[in-house]
Amino acid sequence: MKKFVCILLALFLLAALPLSCRAEEINGVDVSGFTGDYDKFKGQNITINVYNWGEYISEGSDGESLDVNQLFEELTGIHVNYLNFATNEELYAKLKAGGADYDVIFPSDYMISRMIEEDMLEKLDFSNIPNYANISDNFKNMEHDPNNEYCVPYMWGTVGIVYNTTMVEEVPDSWDALWDEQYAGQILMFSNPRDAFGIAQFKLGYSVNTTDPVEIEEAAAELRNQKPLVAAYVMDEIFDKMGGGEAALAPYYAGDAITMMEENPDLAFVVPKEGTNLFSDAMCIPKGAKNKEAAELYINFMCEGPVALANSEYIGYSSPNEAALALMDEEMRNNKIAYPDEGVLDNTEPFLNLDEESNVLMSNLWTYIISSNDNYNQLVMPAFVLGAVALSIGINVARSRRRKPK
Repeated sequence: MKKFVCILLALFLLAALPLSCRAEEINGVDVSGFTGDYDKFKGQNITINVYNWGEYISEGSDGESLDVNQLFEELTGIHVNYLNFATNEELYAKLKAGGADYDVIFPSDYMISRMIEEDMLEKLDFSNIPNYANISDNFKNMEHDPNNEYCVPYMWGTVGIVYNTTMVEEVPDSWDALWDEQYAGQILMFSNPRDAFGIAQFKLGYSVNTTDPVEIEEAAAELRNQKPLVAAYVMDEIFDKMGGGEAALAPYYAGDAITMMEENPDLAFVVPKEGTNLFSDAMCIPKGAKNKEAAELYINFMCEGPVALANSEYIGYSSPNEAALALMDEEMRNNKIAYPDEGVLDNTEPFLNLDEESNVLMSNLWTYIISSNDNYNQLVMPAFVLGAVALSIGINVARSRRRKPK
C-alpha cells in the first residue's frame, strides 16, 4: 500500500511539473528543455493571427523541415491563423487603415521605427518572453528600438555583390563595379528605390539615412548614370538570371546569395569596402492586439533554440539567436557570408525611417530614373514640385523571402 501511494504521489508530482521540466516529445521534437508556460492557454480555444513575409518560416511542406506553427499549436493548444504580406508598406497600410486584427507581425527595422513613432506597436512584457535571453547582445539596443521595448529580433543579414567568377576576372571589392562599363548589359540592379539609393549613397560616402535633398539627388544622378549599363532591375528574378549565367554582377542579400551559390558554384559574394546595409526583421505586437499574452508566448516559442534554428535553416537568412547558433552545424556557423566578421559588421548601417519629404523626393526621382530616357538634368528639376503625385506611403524595400533548398 505504501509503495502504491508513493507511485501515485510521484505521478501527481510529474503531472504538476511545468512543461519545461518534463521529458516530452511532440512531432519528433524534444520539447523537454523549452522555457515558457506553454500550458497556460490550453482548452481556452484561443486563435492568434500571425502576419509574416512569404516563405519566411519553416513550414514543413518539403517533408523534411519542421512545421513550426503546427508544433506551437500542439504544444500550447493555441490555433495559429498564418497570413503573408509582400512588403513592409503593405503591412503598414493594412494596420494604418484599421480593421486588421493581427497579434504578431514581422516588420523590418526602418518600418519598426516608423510604427514606434506613430504609436502603432505595443510595448512587450518580457516576463512572458524568457527566451529573449537567447538573443545576442549584438541585436539589442538597435537604433530602431533603442530601449528594447517593442520588438524581438528574428532574422538579419547584409547586402553585397553576387558575381559570376567566369565572367568577372577580379574580385569586385567596391560598389563602383556596378558602374563598370566593361560589364555593360551584364549588370543587374535592385528594382526597389531604398536599396538602390542605398548603394549609390554608400558609393558616394553618404549615410543611407540622409535627408539632405542635395545628397539624395546626387545619389539619383549616380543611378541615372548607371542605367545604360543595367540589363534589368530585379528582385526574385535574380535567382534565374544569376543562376543561369545571364549576368555578371548583381547586388543582393547575403542569405539569398548563399542559396544562389549552392545552385551555381560559379557564383561568389563580396561586401564592398565602402560599407553596406545591415538589415534586420523582428517580431512585434500591433497596438490593440486582442491576444497580447498569447502573442508573447508565440514570440517566446520562436526564440526557442531548435525553433529558431529550423527557421534559419529553412529560410537561409542569419539568426540573431545564440541558442540556435549553438545547435547549428559548424560549416554554417562559420560561414562568413551568413555570419561576417566584426570588421564587416562595423562598416554597416541599418535603414531607418525617413521623413515624408525625403521619402517623396526619393520615390519621385526613382520613378523618373526607371521610366524616362531623357537627360538626367532635365529630370531633377521637377522633383521639388511633384507633391501632387507623391508616393507618401514611403519607400518600398521588397526583400526577397526564399527558403534554403534542401
